[in-house]
Amino acid sequence: MAAPGRPTTNRAPAGHGTPNDDTRDDDTRSNSTPGNGAPGDGGPGNGGPQACPITPVLDIVFSRWTTPILWTLNRFGRQRFVELNRNVGAITAKVLTQRLRQLERDGLVVRTYHPEVPPRVEYEISELGLSLAPLFAALTDWSEEHLPEVEHARAAFDAADG
Repeated sequence: MAAPGRPTTNRAPAGHGTPNDDTRDDDTRSNSTPGNGAPGDGGPGNGGPQACPITPVLDIVFSRWTTPILWTLNRFGRQRFVELNRNVGAITAKVLTQRLRQLERDGLVVRTYHPEVPPRVEYEISELGLSLAPLFAALTDWSEEHLPEVEHARAAFDAADG
């Protein structure tokens, strides 16, 4: 335990820190991910290779709110819950709490509890989360180069379809 007044990365006591702190969503991802040992998936324990080796990474990094949260923490640095909620935008406090807990569990975000009155909780991207920067940079480059082509293909498809 940290000395009095020193920040810790341990969980705050129930009811302290973020809104809806007692709302717990330990794992919002599906347990039917190929390769997790589900019957017939060809994954570990089933005698076959995983169909797509990046599926677990996609589940972690590209869930609905993960990318905007990581991008915001990377851009603005350490933030309190209310600041992060404001900077991400359009996310409910409950969903942000769930996503932050999952990101903390995955090692991509660090939660620091400051035992003050009132308690203060801050979130920041971890070293592991920062290691995703080249991936996000590559996706940004790809989108700048190819999204106009995607939009053109969609328009052509929609025109032909209907």
